[in-house]
Amino acid sequence: MNQDGSRLGRDPRRAQYPAAPGRLDVGDTGRQPRAIVVGAGIAGLAAATGLAERGFQVEVIERERYLGGRVGGWTEQWADGTRVGMNRGFHAFFAQYYNLRKLLTRGDPELRGLRRMDDYPLIDAQGHRDTFRGLPRTPPWNALAFALRSPTFRLGDLLRINARAAAPLAAVSVPQIYHWLDDMDAHTFLRDINFPDAARHLAFEVFSRSFFAEPEHTSAAELATMFHIYFLGSSEGLIFDVARENFDVGLWQPLAEYLTAAHVPGRPGTVRFHTGVTVDRVEPTAAGFAVVDDTGASLPADAVVLAADVAGLRRIVAASPALGDDAWRIQVAELGTAPAFAVYRLWLDRPVGADRPGFLGTGRLDPLDNISVLDRYERQATAWARENNGSVVELHAYAVAERTPPAATRQNLRDRLLARLHDLYPETSGARVLGETVLWRQDCPRFAPGDFARRPGVTTPHPRLVLAGDGIRVDLPVALMERAATTGWIAANTLLRQWGGAGHTLQTVPGHGRSAMLRTLATRDRQLR
Repeated sequence: MNQDGSRLGRDPRRAQYPAAPGRLDVGDTGRQPRAIVVGAGIAGLAAATGLAERGFQVEVIERERYLGGRVGGWTEQWADGTRVGMNRGFHAFFAQYYNLRKLLTRGDPELRGLRRMDDYPLIDAQGHRDTFRGLPRTPPWNALAFALRSPTFRLGDLLRINARAAAPLAAVSVPQIYHWLDDMDAHTFLRDINFPDAARHLAFEVFSRSFFAEPEHTSAAELATMFHIYFLGSSEGLIFDVARENFDVGLWQPLAEYLTAAHVPGRPGTVRFHTGVTVDRVEPTAAGFAVVDDTGASLPADAVVLAADVAGLRRIVAASPALGDDAWRIQVAELGTAPAFAVYRLWLDRPVGADRPGFLGTGRLDPLDNISVLDRYERQATAWARENNGSVVELHAYAVAERTPPAATRQNLRDRLLARLHDLYPETSGARVLGETVLWRQDCPRFAPGDFARRPGVTTPHPRLVLAGDGIRVDLPVALMERAATTGWIAANTLLRQWGGAGHTLQTVPGHGRSAMLRTLATRDRQLR
C-alpha cells in the first residue's frame, strides 16, 4: 500500500476528498512553524502526523504515560514479576476506517499489524445467535441477507416494517440525517418503524452500546449513520480486523518511531512526545500561544491542536478565559460524557473451548456486552496462554452507571461479569484466575439526542487553534475511531492552509445512501411533516 492511503479500501464508491494544493514543506523558507498537540490519542496522532509531514515542528503533550488514548496499551507487572500486556479494551478496525488506516500505514505500510477476524457472532439471553460470516459485501444485499438469516428476524417482520418511517435509515445523507433524526432517541425510532424487539436487542442495541450508552439515550441520527457506515453505505463488508499485538507494541510504537526518526523522506518536520504531562491552560500571545502545564512550565507555539478527551477539553478551556468567544465556550462546556464502563481482563489457568470465537457480542445479558478471547489473535496473550496452558479473556460492560460507582458496587459488577462468563463458557467455571485487571473509565463522548447541533467543530474563533477528537463535530459519515482520525487529519489540513501547505487526502464511505428512490422518499416525507 502506498503512503497516501489511496489503495486502502475496496469500495469503488467510497468518497474522496482531494488534498488542497500547496507546499510540501512549510519550513522551506528557513523557519519551521511550531505546533503543540494536546493529547496523543488517535486524533492527536493524526494531527501531529499531518503537520510534521508538511514541515511543522510538533510537540505532543499527553497526560498518560502511553500513546493511543482510548486505544492505548501498556505493560503491567504482577507480584511474582510476570509482565503482561494490558489495553484500554477491545477495538474493531473495520475496513471502512480509511483515515485511521491511513494513519497506521505511516508506521506499518502494509498493515501487517492487523489481522482479519473470521466472524464475530452475537448472542442474546434467549440463545438467539447471529453471525456475520459469509455475508455479501454489496448493499443492500448485505443487510437483507443478515436480516433474513437471523433467528430474530423473519420475512413477516420485514413486511411489517413502516417503510416510510424507516426511509431515513436506508437513505442516510450526512449531515442531513442529523437535521432529520437527531432530536429522537434510537429506541423510539426503532419502535416507530416496527423493528422487531428481539432483532433490535441482538443487532441494533449492540451498535448503539458501542457508543457506551443505552439506545434510549443515543441519538437516532447516530444510529442511522452507523447503519449507513457498516451496512447500506459501504461494500467493504462487516468483518473487521484486530491488532496482532498489544496496542502499544503493534500500533503506536511503530508510528512513534516513524514520527521521531530523523530525515524521513516525505516528512520534513519533527515530532517530540511529552508523556505524563497534563496541560493546564492555553494563553493567546502576540506571537501565537503559550501552552502551560500543571507544573507552571510554558511552551510557545504558533498553532495549537486540542485533541484531549471531553473532560480534558472542558477543563483546559475553562482555565483559559482568553480563549474563544462566549458562544464557543458554551459549546465546549456543554459537551457531555457517556456513562462509565468497565473492562475486566482475566488470565485463566486453563484454555477456553477451541470453538470459542475471538470476539462475541451479547444482547440483553446484563451487565455483559462482549467477550474477547485475546489468545486467539494477540501475540502477547497467545504466548502467555501457551506457556501456562491457559487463556486470556476480556469482558466489557458498557453504560454501567452515570458515574464510576463505589468499591462495593464495582466488586459486585466484577462478580456478575464472571458469572456471565461461566454461564456462556462453562469450561471456565472451574478455572483459577491467575491474574486480573479491572479498569473503570468514563471518558467517551456522549451522543445523546440534540447533541450534534451544539457540538463544536474543528475550527475555533482563533484561526490557529483547532480541535480534534471523536467528540468533535464533523459533517462526514464517520464514527468512533474513524471520527477521531478524520478530525485529526482535518485539524492538520486547517492549519496547513494558513501556511500555504499542501493538505492530506481523505476518504469516507459515500456521504449518502445508494438508493436515489429511498433518498427521494425520505426527503419528501420530511418536507411534508
